[in-house]
Amino acid sequence: MSGGAAAQELTVWTLTGAVEAENAAWAQIIEEFEAANPGVTIRIEQRSVDEHKAALRVAARSDQGPDIYFMWAGLGLGGEFVQAGLSAPLDAYYEQYGWEDRLLPSAMGFTTAFTEERHGVPYSFAGEAVYYNKALFEQAGITAEPQTYEELKAAADALKAAGIPAFTFGGTVNWHLMRLMDVILETKCGAETHDALKAMTADWTTTPCAVESFAELADWSANHILSPFMGIDQAQSFNLFLANRAAMMLEGDWLVGQISQAAPIEGFDLFIFPTGTGRLYGFAEYLYISSRSEHPDLAAKFLDYLLSDEVQQRHLGAFGAISVNRNVEYQDVGDAEQQWLDIFADHSEIFVNGDQAFPLDVTTEYFRVINEVAQGNMTPEEGAAAMQSFIVNRG
Repeated sequence: MSGGAAAQELTVWTLTGAVEAENAAWAQIIEEFEAANPGVTIRIEQRSVDEHKAALRVAARSDQGPDIYFMWAGLGLGGEFVQAGLSAPLDAYYEQYGWEDRLLPSAMGFTTAFTEERHGVPYSFAGEAVYYNKALFEQAGITAEPQTYEELKAAADALKAAGIPAFTFGGTVNWHLMRLMDVILETKCGAETHDALKAMTADWTTTPCAVESFAELADWSANHILSPFMGIDQAQSFNLFLANRAAMMLEGDWLVGQISQAAPIEGFDLFIFPTGTGRLYGFAEYLYISSRSEHPDLAAKFLDYLLSDEVQQRHLGAFGAISVNRNVEYQDVGDAEQQWLDIFADHSEIFVNGDQAFPLDVTTEYFRVINEVAQGNMTPEEGAAAMQSFIVNRG
């Protein structure tokens, strides 16, 4: 990387770092970039999650703001600012720097999710899949991983017949059970309609698959989830999974490390939830170049350095378990980690968690309705009606 721009300042807005390795990586990367670009200063402003969102909403309505900003990539988060005009399209920079060839296809899945133009670059990415206990599957006579939703339901029935709950979820944290509803919606509605429901452009009461999805959630809750799931949290649910109390968990790639620290990883395996759409369930964190930036070329140059093979290799693990750079080499990778690397490489389309697809107020209602349907306090039809009523009547 050669010297370039002089007397220029880039401002980066991001979250207050909670992991020291990530903070240290940022500091070193900035120091190196400034040294290679005399006269350039990079200033980071860090805020809490809510303060960060509030500051960006102010920036979207003014001429002020950062050059680069962090945001989750879902429709209700990063997409909000893309649609508000705060994000600059990056197609030219993707071509100039060859980012499309360098970055994981799955991680780039949100760059064109909201417009035909590319917005943002991936900063970190996580996928979610079904982990299962091999011994419990064998005990129930399940000889192959389910490839379709019908096969998954059949496996759940076989587990129940063997006296084994299929799944464990922690109901005290709303987002845990939400994952099941998300993948059911993807399965029953298909990608396009699921996206429309989450984008609030489809009517939950007149879209038959929405009611059907709530009915499936009710069935799973009544027959195939370790009870009483509403009284435990995610950590307790994980411990019950390790204790062979349930056969499956719907969790992220990070669970590989958590299992490895607590039990022989060889006793577990994973498969993608069989939605039938070919999309991977997961979420991404992005860095966007602001449409207000006076130095977009310099901002892109900095992002190119951050995403470079050298930097991503040197700071592997600082920004997440998996680098968004597909050229990074992993040493001493276990079978489970390699499985995730293959999954990320093989998926170019993803769908995002509901709490990142919806705005915050709708997310809160989504949580409430899921819990009510799961507990049998609300029928599937009432659940769909409640969602639509809230969306129509929100301020």
